[in-house]
Amino acid sequence: MKRQGYDVIGDVHGHADKLVSLLVKMGYEDRDGSWRHSDRQAVFVGDLVDRGPKQLETVSIARSMVACGSALITAGNHEFNAVAWRFGHRKKSPKNRRQHMAFLTEVGEGSAVHDELIEWFMTLPLWLDLGGLRVVHACWDPASIALLAEQVGPGNSLTADLVKRATKNGSPEWRTVEHLLKGPEVSLAPYPAYLDSGGEPRKRARWKWWDSNALSLRSGVVLPANPVTATGDPYPVLPDEPLRSLPVTLYTDEIPVIYGHFWETGTPKPSSRFTACVDYSAGKGGPLVAYRWSGEKQLTAENFASS
Repeated sequence: MKRQGYDVIGDVHGHADKLVSLLVKMGYEDRDGSWRHSDRQAVFVGDLVDRGPKQLETVSIARSMVACGSALITAGNHEFNAVAWRFGHRKKSPKNRRQHMAFLTEVGEGSAVHDELIEWFMTLPLWLDLGGLRVVHACWDPASIALLAEQVGPGNSLTADLVKRATKNGSPEWRTVEHLLKGPEVSLAPYPAYLDSGGEPRKRARWKWWDSNALSLRSGVVLPANPVTATGDPYPVLPDEPLRSLPVTLYTDEIPVIYGHFWETGTPKPSSRFTACVDYSAGKGGPLVAYRWSGEKQLTAENFASS
């Protein structure tokens, strides 16, 4: 069957009901135990797990769609973190346990179900290049992809050795996997820490890798609306002088990239002519969003769908 396009679905985070609602809205039908479309294919950007109330159901829906060919998927940072946690490479701090608790509680930490899902997470590609469309969880970074190309498993998947190296803070593998699955970041020093959307103080901020004008701290960092310092004061205005060195090469290719991870809000729209985020905070009460790509060279707001 010739596919007429891809429906790229944002971070589900255990909200299976939103996923089913979105699939129905986009014309998918539950047939033979899996959601299918007559002439389109879904693509999940990762972060199926953590936060929401229906972890196993969410993974089951996505997994069955991938198995029958009605969907593709990339790994998100939460799938990577789940693997690192199970392998003992992720610090089991109260904060990390809290973030991962919904998944651990539902699967039963150390159970056969837990181990089987971790094995499946290990098979997920870290990026997808579909010819006219690219899909990655957080950032399309050719340098990171090139460095990892000789280290990944079949289909650009994780290996046990790569997971171990990529969880060693400061290693080349750590940096590249961070770029792809969490996005490039920059230090805000000497400026103070800010409170992120979860109320945690952060001294580093994500970078607008999709924006050709992201050349200074003011134009390049991603901060919450009306950001405040850790003490609750309004965050200072950052300087507009171009940085000597950017944390990532800005994306300038004219091949569309669709990504998640960035907790967008408001009305979905492309982040640039050739890039679009589909994470509109489904894990925090927002809608689950997809971009319905049908071969167009430039992305448009009209092609978003929401649960």
